[in-house]
Amino acid sequence: MTKIAKLDQKDQFIGLRAKEVPYEQIALQLGVSKPTLIKWGKDMEIEISNRRALELEALQDKYYVSKKKRVEFFGEQLNRLYAELQERDLSEIPTERLFDLTMKTMASLKQEETPINLKEKKSLQDSLMDAFDETVVEWRA
Repeated sequence: MTKIAKLDQKDQFIGLRAKEVPYEQIALQLGVSKPTLIKWGKDMEIEISNRRALELEALQDKYYVSKKKRVEFFGEQLNRLYAELQERDLSEIPTERLFDLTMKTMASLKQEETPINLKEKKSLQDSLMDAFDETVVEWRA
């Protein structure tokens, strides 16, 4: 088998595992033994995880429930509430309800904050230096 064909199989494997297709089904589809697929799964765990995250993001975008869409919605709602509050006399009772709604919307927007986590494989030299540590590094922004 050529290297290109094997790379294509591995890419298809990553895509299928990202969609949580069972090894048995992948073995039939790609013509690769299940033990080989299990080894690939271990070797390409990060790639599969990243592809799965991208698949999930695409699915969320398709159904308009992505975090970005929710943040945009809450942000627009908050702007409308602020504008309405500026029009109101704060001595009116309905204003309290508007303030309450503003605070709840701000809390909803705050819940949508997400820490940014980036991963990379360590070099062999770094891995040997940290023999007992994981070989995956995460950054938080």
